[in-house]
Amino acid sequence: MTAVDVPQLVAQAREGRPRAVARLISLVEGASPQLREVMAALAPLTGGAYVVGLTGSPGVGKSTSTSALVSAYRKAGKRVGVLAVDPSSPFSGGALLGDRVRMSDHASDPGVYIRSMATRGHLGGLAWAAPQAIRVLDAAGCEVILVETVGVGQSEVEIASQADTSVVLLAPGMGDGIQAAKAGILEIGDVYVVNKADRDGADATARELNHMLGLGEARGREDWRPPIVKTVAARGQGIDELVEALEKHRAWMGERGVLAERRAARAAREVETIAVTALRARMADLHGDAHLDALAARVAVGELDPYAAADALLATLTEA
Repeated sequence: MTAVDVPQLVAQAREGRPRAVARLISLVEGASPQLREVMAALAPLTGGAYVVGLTGSPGVGKSTSTSALVSAYRKAGKRVGVLAVDPSSPFSGGALLGDRVRMSDHASDPGVYIRSMATRGHLGGLAWAAPQAIRVLDAAGCEVILVETVGVGQSEVEIASQADTSVVLLAPGMGDGIQAAKAGILEIGDVYVVNKADRDGADATARELNHMLGLGEARGREDWRPPIVKTVAARGQGIDELVEALEKHRAWMGERGVLAERRAARAAREVETIAVTALRARMADLHGDAHLDALAARVAVGELDPYAAADALLATLTEA
């Protein structure tokens, strides 16, 4: 791979040039050898963006809601970045659905950057490179970053660890959607949206959701109580109320130091992931290594327990 001029690329991204932003994200997704240089150059430029995650079951209108939010924030004069995480093609590994097609209304807007990212087998509703891609958009001057997950099930709640505010979308007529989601996904929301509220059953869905939230852990008077917003995203109805709810949550977090805590926790998880990934890569290099083979042979005949062998192997890795 041809080396790129990272400082020049970062400067162009800061100027809002979409090709530079695209190239930086491609370096992230491809785990480029220059990734460390890229992240070092971006670090002083990050921390200004408000990251909103949108998640929910397939068919609730995540892409339509994301597009409507883009319109609302652009109307307010904010620069917006969108990471739309799609399932991977089993053949190419690329994004399968291509949410950029469904957000074509914003394709020609220089104040909007939209990127589809493939999960590439990563569980949790996000792509493995999403945290670094968020950093790219943040450094590129996006004031609001909307991260739309793939259609997720009850346990795929990773968006809560990557966003400042997590929005969970539901829709009436989805059968036992709330029952299916309550064990996991309904526990992560800061704001809940009942989309397609012009359908029969929207009020009942909102009532059921409100009841379930009331069954959760006890909240004090100063604690955040997630609001429930009804929208018809395809027509833009309720989007202003959704933006208002998001801004209220952002203000609440800022007043109580919760925003800083969440971002610090997010950074800690990112550092941990990078360290574990590096450790796994070094472990992979040890397959067929004489030291590993010797430890395995001792474990196999009962001379050494596997935990002691693992400790010895880790000691070798840290000394390397």
